[in-house]
Amino acid sequence: MSQSWLIAALTLIVSTVAAPALAQAPGADVDARPDPAVVCHVGVYRLGDGSWVDVAPLADAGLRWRRLDGSTARMMLDAQGRWISTLGFTDRVEGPQPQLGPCEEGRIAFEGQTGRWLALDVREARFVGHGGTHLKGRLILPPGDGPVPIMVEVHGSEGANALDFNAFQRFAPAEGVGVFVYAKRGSGGSEGRYTQDFHVLAEDAAAAVIEARRLAGDRAGRVGLHGASQGGWLAPLAASLTPVDFVTVGFGLAYGALAEDSDQVMLDLKAKGWGADVLEQAREITDVTGAFIASHGAVGFDGLEAVRARYRGQPWFADIRGEFTGFLLNTPNDQIVAMAPALDVGTSWDYDPLPVLSRLDAPMLWIQAEDDTGAPPDATRQRLIDLAAQGRPVTLLEYPDTDHGIVRFETAADGKRTAIGYAPGYYRAVLDWARTGRLGGVYGEGRLLATPSP
Repeated sequence: MSQSWLIAALTLIVSTVAAPALAQAPGADVDARPDPAVVCHVGVYRLGDGSWVDVAPLADAGLRWRRLDGSTARMMLDAQGRWISTLGFTDRVEGPQPQLGPCEEGRIAFEGQTGRWLALDVREARFVGHGGTHLKGRLILPPGDGPVPIMVEVHGSEGANALDFNAFQRFAPAEGVGVFVYAKRGSGGSEGRYTQDFHVLAEDAAAAVIEARRLAGDRAGRVGLHGASQGGWLAPLAASLTPVDFVTVGFGLAYGALAEDSDQVMLDLKAKGWGADVLEQAREITDVTGAFIASHGAVGFDGLEAVRARYRGQPWFADIRGEFTGFLLNTPNDQIVAMAPALDVGTSWDYDPLPVLSRLDAPMLWIQAEDDTGAPPDATRQRLIDLAAQGRPVTLLEYPDTDHGIVRFETAADGKRTAIGYAPGYYRAVLDWARTGRLGGVYGEGRLLATPSP
């Protein structure tokens, strides 16, 4: 039974290197919009001591503040009109409780300091991406008239409009680094259909680099790409299409999406205490589910039916999840067929990034989460270490005790993780790489695991 629609049919059900629930940015769908009741407060605020607080929109209700040290909280108005902050991504009212002034004042009170909204150099843009598709973008530069480094933000798998929800566009300029951000095709005023075709999206990102240089003019210093999650596939691929001065990848993968699923299945089973014999049998299952996905469904359901029949009675069968394997095993075939046409977003399941990474001359910084459940890091870590040893321009920084998004987390008794903030040093590493192409000093608990061989 041929199912040509299935190349990406499951992408909106599973993450495909989207942030997991504990780290996922608010508004991860194409219909997300900021809360209109409070969006007037969105901006970066300069405090009296020279530091900043960024206030970002949420899609459902409220706001989120964050600081350079990685601290963050959700902000909601209570019945008395005061802002209440809940730690990280929890519901616990603790930590700093900043208060925002009236919208027209552009003011914040934060731990005894008063901050004012920082005016940035904002230039709106429309440019042409893959296939002549017109995309909507924005260049945000620090105040002044001198040249500055510029990061072109490459989105992950989320469909949310980056013009609304990308936070780097505000706080990076507050640190002297310009940002070009754009709405991916099919969102936020950009033409086209939402897709996860890596080649199409990389061409869009390459076009964004060209537009950022044009729009910045004499203010363009170092210009590079910053991609997170699925953007870790896109940013190096885009850098192979147009010259850039640097590439930064956050919590991405140096191998393909199919291998990601099988690695997640193994992590799921190991977390439940299953041993090597079970993992070997599970690998047989992921070989079948991977072939099913990679063939666009052309191999039919026979293989799935066979592994379901063989292993459904095993006590570990219910513990299989992964990106798509658990869904395929536990969803009736007719439901898969019925759901697939509406979910096809063209994901490049067969893309292998190694050939691109092996040839790319732009200096690359990779930042990994050691305990990443959304993008298991082991295979990527080894591949990047090997590339650096071969003389490729790869630097690898890894944060212990963090999950997808480089977020610190707490673990409940049932094993569920809850994000409490971003790792200290993570934001500084991204910004330093944009400024100089080097890491200097200490970046929180980040461990430098690879640098280019001389």
